Amino acid sequence: MIGESLAALWTGFGVALEPANLFWSFFGVVVGNLIGVLPGMGPISAISMLLPLTYGLHPVPAILMLAGIFYGSQYGGAIGAILLNLPCHPPHAVTCLDGYPLTQKGKSGVALGITMLCSFFAASVGIIVMILASPLLVRVAYLFGPPEIFSIMLLGLVAGGTMSRGSPLKGIAMTIIGMLVGIVGADALTGTERFTFGITNLDDGVELVALALGVFGVGEFLRNVNHMAEIVAPIRMRLRDMRPSRADLREAFLPMLRGTAIGTLFGAMPGTGPTITTFIAYALEKRLSKHPEQFGHGALAGVAAPEAASHSKTQVDFIPTMSLGIPGDPVMALILGALMIQGIQPGPMLITQHPDLFWGLVASFWIGNVLLVVLNVPLIGLWVRLLRVPYRLLFPSALFFIAVGVYSTQNNLFLIWEVLAFGIIGAIFSALDFPVAPIMLGFVLGPMVEDNFRRSLLLSHGHLGVFLQRPISAVFIVATALLVLAQIVLRLRAPRTVAQPTTA
Repeated sequence: MIGESLAALWTGFGVALEPANLFWSFFGVVVGNLIGVLPGMGPISAISMLLPLTYGLHPVPAILMLAGIFYGSQYGGAIGAILLNLPCHPPHAVTCLDGYPLTQKGKSGVALGITMLCSFFAASVGIIVMILASPLLVRVAYLFGPPEIFSIMLLGLVAGGTMSRGSPLKGIAMTIIGMLVGIVGADALTGTERFTFGITNLDDGVELVALALGVFGVGEFLRNVNHMAEIVAPIRMRLRDMRPSRADLREAFLPMLRGTAIGTLFGAMPGTGPTITTFIAYALEKRLSKHPEQFGHGALAGVAAPEAASHSKTQVDFIPTMSLGIPGDPVMALILGALMIQGIQPGPMLITQHPDLFWGLVASFWIGNVLLVVLNVPLIGLWVRLLRVPYRLLFPSALFFIAVGVYSTQNNLFLIWEVLAFGIIGAIFSALDFPVAPIMLGFVLGPMVEDNFRRSLLLSHGHLGVFLQRPISAVFIVATALLVLAQIVLRLRAPRTVAQPTTA
């Protein structure tokens, strides 16, 4: 089986290196990288705008271009999250937690260097997994029905909420708020409107990009509206400034391996998006760290683990999308739609019916990731120079790109009002010391948790025991219960400060 996969991969390189296919792959990664760097833009906006371009293309270059935009934006999105605290793609929200503090400490070059190394390593591992284990992972993916998907997403919600920065109760509260925002709109099963308050623009729900850019982008602007000083950054940025030291590499090595493993595991599971992957990778590193208090204040492990998880997940995520037709996030849903527009039906027979498309796509991943490293190394100084732009110039420009990016997704001005509203809400929560990152986790996973919970009850005729009767589901339910119990024990054992009475 391995020999057949390697032979098919060799054929895939022949497909990917055809001049037309190579051009569109290069075009995709360049556009994706630029879009990822620009505040307010992201792969959803870019793919949405370029989707009509694929109508006149052959299926292979069309999908290679869209895939290049997807993983190219992962590189650029990490740059925006670290330098500007603006996650253009929701998985990079967790990168902001430690990436931006590293920038404020003047270690942006090291953070970007670690990110590039972890990204390339994790993407390479993800590609190898696709090559060697595609048939096996497809069979494993079939074991995940609604109860299993519900259980693993429930674990992700609890882990992301309780292990976020600050109080676990506040994290859970923010997760619940995100879930409530996520179910706004028409019910998928009954069509009943929920929490729309008569606003027809909310019938299709809240836009993911609007929420992410509002909470993080506009919220950051509102929190720093009176800050006129330049951001702390090196006066000159050279290539060697982004070269990590041996101590930096030792600190990031194990988190990179664990993040890659988590991303690979979750990439093979249908219906799990990259956001839950990065949050769990970050939460795991915080729990395993000897100095968890450093997380949220500039820990390299807090950048290496989620970035590695995101990139390995991005590559492996194509397996359930193309072989089962189950997208892991809105970007994969767009790529899935592009496949259907081209007349290609995703499913278990896709690899055998369209081997040129599947193996050409796998080969293009490696080519595209090499191109991204070549592009980002000489341009890294340009990204860091953005740090010397004063807030009074930087954030109004960011707001302009945010408005353009959000409007371009649906050509609807109402989305700009959504961004503004969520920006105000994010600024208020941050001022009250509530973590805003769990909002994104609850928003992304909430509707899927509800949907799979209801499907599980329909299949079991209303018996809740179905979640414990199925072995895989039971493992994740027990893990969730242990996580909650651990938080309670830690809370009870935490030292309490007793106020001393004051004397007159």
